[in-house]
Order: sequence, then C-alpha cells, then structure tokens
Amino acid sequence: MSTASPLTPRRALAARLLLAAFAVVVALDLGGLLAGYPELHLAVKPLLLSVLAAWVAVRGGPPALIAAALFGWGGDTLLRFEDDTAFLLGMGSFAVGHLCYLRLFARYGTVPRRALPLGAAYAAALVLLVALLWPDLPAGLRLPVAGYSLLLTTMAFGALRLGAATAAGGLLFLLSDALIAMNIAEWHTPAPHDFWVMSTYLAAQYLLVTGVLRAAGAPGAAAAPDEPRPAVGA
Repeated sequence: MSTASPLTPRRALAARLLLAAFAVVVALDLGGLLAGYPELHLAVKPLLLSVLAAWVAVRGGPPALIAAALFGWGGDTLLRFEDDTAFLLGMGSFAVGHLCYLRLFARYGTVPRRALPLGAAYAAALVLLVALLWPDLPAGLRLPVAGYSLLLTTMAFGALRLGAATAAGGLLFLLSDALIAMNIAEWHTPAPHDFWVMSTYLAAQYLLVTGVLRAAGAPGAAAAPDEPRPAVGA
C-alpha cells in the first residue's frame, strides 16, 4: 500500500488560498442570484469549477478528478449561452464529467451492501421523472435529456460506493439537474429558480470532489468514518 506524501508548506498555503477563493466566488454567485443581479452570476460562473479544479490539482488529486471538475467548468461555461446547441454541448461536457466520476468511484470505492434495493429506488426515480417530463420537453431535447438523465442517475448511484457524504453529493446533483429539466418543461419550480439550481449543484460538486479526495488518500484529506480508504496506488 502506497502512502501519499504530505503537502509542502507552499502547496498547503496555495490549497488554502484556492479553497478560500472558491468560497468567495460561490458567495458572489449565489449572492448575485439572491440579490437579483444575474450579470454577477454570469461573470463569476466560469470561475467556480476552474478554481475547484485548481484546488484538486494542488492537493494532488487523481487526474480523472481534475478532469471531472474541468468538464463541469465546460458545462457551466456553455450553459451561459441560452440556445439549444449550447445546452446540448454543455450537457455533453457534464456527461463526460460523470464518466470521470464513475471511473473514480469504481477505483476507490466498494459496492454498497444494499446495492439491489438502492439501485431499484434510483431506477424508479429516473423512470418516473423522465415519464412525467417527457410530454412537456421540446421534441429535440427529449432523447438527449433522457440519455443524460440515465448517466446522471448511474453516477449518483455510483457515489454510494464512497459513503454517505459523497452519496449526498450525487443526490444533490440529481436534484439540481431535475430543477433545470423542470424549468425547460416550463413546470413551476421554487423561486428563485437559479439560486436553488446553483446552490444544490455547487454543494454536489464539492461533496463529490472531497469524497474522492478522501477515498484516494490525497494529502490532508482525512477519511470519513463510513468511507473506505484503499491503497492510493490501487
């Protein structure tokens, strides 16, 4: 079993500064949405996952985790443009990020003891949501949204491998994207809509990233009591 080397003082300082910067841009983004300044949200949105990706890199996180954050950045950037092409490209970027997460979950986690009933619950939620949304979605988005929803649900289920906190991240990602799909279908969603989308999404990304860092044994990341700690070189 290999052991991760501790961070040097310089990298530890850089990690603290990047995490503080992430907290600042999250506060600016959500504060702008609550205060009714969408321009601030649009300005800082591309910074959110790029700063988180830099933090993961400084912490010595796995390359696939850095990639997951960067594909999240790509999705965030593309979804700033309100047209179907940008939406599909952004959804595709997020989809690649989900594939990165699935690879990491398989590498560092173990299958939950109650995998079968939990899998059935996730599948039932997927089928119910897609069935309800299907008639109200634009025709050109129905199949892409259904396919993406399947991948997202698979990712959320896979997050169970790394314990409760990471599983919560997967569920919050599901909730955030469900709110987006409801808005596309012109369903009534809780106001302010964009605030709830972004708050659940950012919490999801943070929980997923920190869950993988703990499981991978990244420097400075203490394993949670209910989460596995496999060999870093596995």
